[in-house]
Formats: sequence, structure tokens, C-alpha cells
Amino acid sequence: MRIGVLTGGGDCPGLNAVIRAVVIAGDRLHADETVGYLDGWRGVMERRSVPLEPGRVEDLLTRGGTILGSSRTNPFAGDDGPRLVVDHLAADGVDALVAIGGDDTLGVAQRLGPLGVRAVGVPKTIDNDLSGTEVTFGFHTAVETATEAIDRLQTTAESHHRVMVCEVMGRHVGWIATYAGIAGGADEILVPEVPFEVAEVCERISQRHERGHYSSVVVVSEGALPAPGPDLESAKAATTSRVVDQFGHVQLGGIGAWLATEIERRTGYESRHTTLGHIQRGGTPTAYDRVLATRFGVEAVAAVHDGAFGKMVALQAGRIVRVPLEEAVGRPKSLDLELLTEVAAPFFG
Repeated sequence: MRIGVLTGGGDCPGLNAVIRAVVIAGDRLHADETVGYLDGWRGVMERRSVPLEPGRVEDLLTRGGTILGSSRTNPFAGDDGPRLVVDHLAADGVDALVAIGGDDTLGVAQRLGPLGVRAVGVPKTIDNDLSGTEVTFGFHTAVETATEAIDRLQTTAESHHRVMVCEVMGRHVGWIATYAGIAGGADEILVPEVPFEVAEVCERISQRHERGHYSSVVVVSEGALPAPGPDLESAKAATTSRVVDQFGHVQLGGIGAWLATEIERRTGYESRHTTLGHIQRGGTPTAYDRVLATRFGVEAVAAVHDGAFGKMVALQAGRIVRVPLEEAVGRPKSLDLELLTEVAAPFFG
């Protein structure tokens, strides 16, 4: 069988581990031939690919990023995109496609199914917001990176009696903020699922300082916003970008800086902000993410040979299963709010 592989959307640790697993498992178990498309769906549309042999990928397990490159290209953004994908896959003799990506990348794979593209999805997003799977690879590595940053912010906050605001990734969901916030002992965790009251945040920080704790760390997701009112309008003005990708997503960033300014203005405590940004995406994957990515890659090859197209491999109750792509895309997997209300909340303020 000739299998195509692509990686789409934002990069994250573990992508190369999936590529490695698909190539080696396909070769050794089924004598498959694998071709990698460059820069996600753009590579398929432009017919740019490279052959992938076991010798080329065997050392990729620990390497971050993706050797294939990635992009946020949407074939359905133009009239000719879907036709180009179908025609180029056929011209390249690709029998099946393994699409590694998040909601947007796998959403494209789902829409291409009725057009004849035989695809299997592998879930990838550091935000951990894909439905159908308990965890996506890359998430744990991002949490480890964010936790280490919070640990470092704790000590400098204590040294200077400051409030430190740490902005982490999370457009629609607060998984990274919550996990890293709990692990790092944050004093406030603000997430997109729960609009926050700035006055209440400031009050809890003030009470903490009055009890003799002269430093605080606030972790905030990039997509978190205040509750409706003047604060919301002010925050939106400070964080809304005019940069929009082909899937309609506005570039986010700035809530941490805005919040630090508001905290200092309202409490009088010196406040600083740190935005981790793409640091969370880079670097070597954790052992957990290496294993999960490998399991996903091996199962994707098995799904291809079982003819389980239109499915995504997923983790459920510790086992790798297959779920329909339509169950995975279109609705983000929101944070389990009990992590905030029952686990994290007792440590706030």
C-alpha cells in the first residue's frame, strides 16, 4: 500500500514520533510505501512531497516539531482546493492518507471523505481540545513547559513581592492553564470557559497579601476574557487582532499584559506579565507524549489496512480506539470544571 502522511496546523512535540511510527510500522508489518506531503494540506494542493523510508525517520522519536513542515492552509478556502487534493493524491498513487492535526486539519479530512479521499486522522493539539479522545499528544509536554515557567515565576515573584501574570495557550479551552496552574501552585487560574470578574481577582490577591503572602502568580489562558461589562470591552480592545487565518481564527494574545496592568492599577501591587507563546510548542516531547504518539501512529496504520477510513484514532480509558471524524471535529472539548471548582479553588486567594 502507498500511504500519504501530512501534518497540519500548529506544530507540537510528538509529531515526528507519529511520522516515525507510521513509516516503520507500515514498512515492517505490511511492506507499505510512505510519502510525506510538505506543509500540511498546502503540500497536497501544490503536489510537494518527499519519500519517507525507515532509515530517514528512525531517529525522530525525541525530535520536536515536524520534518514535513506545517501550515494552516484550508483547501476549502478556494474553489479549486478540493479538486487539487483529490487529483494530486490520485496522480501520486496514494491509496490512503494519514492526516495528523487538530480540529481544522481533521475537519478538512472529514469533508474530503465524500469526494473520495480515504483518510485516517491522528489527533494533535497542545490545547487538548479535540473531542473523541481523552488526551492529545503534545498536551503533556506543553503542561510541563508551562509548569517549569510558573515554578521560575514563583521565586522571582517572592523575591520582589510582585504579582506575576503568566499567559499560556488555550484559545477556547483552559486545559493547559488549569493543569500547569495546579502543578505550579498558581494563586489564580483564569480560563475561557469561565468569564472572570477582574474586581474579584484583585480582591483575592489583596486578601492574600494582607495575610502576609506578598507575592502571587496568576495563570491565564490566551482566550480567557472578563465577564460582560466595561472590562470585557477594554480587554477585547487590547487583545483582538486583525490577523485571521484561512479557517477564520483570529490571532490571540495580550490578555496577560492587560490583566497585569489592571491588577497593578487596582491593587497598587507591582505586577509583571510573561507570555509563554510558542515556547510551549517547541522542544523534545515528554516520555508520555512519545509513547502516545507512537501508539497513535501504529494504530493509524492498522486502521488504514482495516479500511477504517473517516475515522480518527483516539485514547479512551487507556486504550487506543477509533472514532468517527465527525465526533472529533466541530466542537471543542471543554475543560472539566471540577478541576477548577474542587481541586484548584481551595488554593486561590
